[in-house]
Amino acid sequence: MPVWYFGVYHSVNWSVTVKLGAIDYLNCYPFYYHMLEKKPVKGVDIVPAIPSELNRMLKSGELDMSPVSSAVYTELQDEVTLLREFCLSSVGYVRSVVLISTMPIEYLNGKKVGLSTSSQTSVALLKILLQKYYGLQPEYVSSPPFPELDELDAALVIGNDAMLPMKQKIPYIYDLGDLWMRHTGHPVVFAVFALRNDSAVQWKGEINDVLASYRESLLCLDKERDDIILNAGRRYPILESDDLDIYYHLLKFNFTQGLKKALQFYYDEAAQLGLMPEVPGIRFAEL
Repeated sequence: MPVWYFGVYHSVNWSVTVKLGAIDYLNCYPFYYHMLEKKPVKGVDIVPAIPSELNRMLKSGELDMSPVSSAVYTELQDEVTLLREFCLSSVGYVRSVVLISTMPIEYLNGKKVGLSTSSQTSVALLKILLQKYYGLQPEYVSSPPFPELDELDAALVIGNDAMLPMKQKIPYIYDLGDLWMRHTGHPVVFAVFALRNDSAVQWKGEINDVLASYRESLLCLDKERDDIILNAGRRYPILESDDLDIYYHLLKFNFTQGLKKALQFYYDEAAQLGLMPEVPGIRFAEL
């Protein structure tokens, strides 16, 4: 079945192979550069989707491994482990997760705020910020990925949509990575790479080949940065090359100890507000 991802139609083989999810946004492309542009990983099919769809497919067992919204791990703690090397995060500004608003954020109490259904992590992040750090209780409603503010006072916009030109003049735009850092002192881990427990046993060799490809891709981001930016720009003609270079500098792809602590802090904050189950400790895959 042909599917559209990374700006190109590809064929997904649903036979007995590893099903590897891929977030179909600019931010995830660097992980897949090597397997897409240089050397495919044998026995592995890439399945593209927005985060919320990948979340669903990992839960149902349709995927063996995938980058998913960090929040999803709290629901699957007994079914998956996380890769200890990789994540999608930012230390401060991220650009691709924003709150657009008709008024200053301090005035949103009781106002109508649209929530993108594309990512659970960003939804919880916004709710924590507004409730705990601004003392606000807006009226939350679902909104499309690229909403207009005609019937909304504010809206959460994520991913590629957040970096497209706005359809209307937006008086206030808040970067959630920046807000989180300023209020909590922590970076944000927006996505993690989760591996189903049964798949870790069945496909250990193939999974390790994927990890090796990810490592090669991140090395290419350092050594072949211009090529990655050129290819990413062709597949996603959203940002100019200079802006794309800045964007990839804002993102953090290596899951450092500091980022692991930041993720645990996020889980603790969300659990205290009843937004997601508690996480006693993050479990990592042993491969």
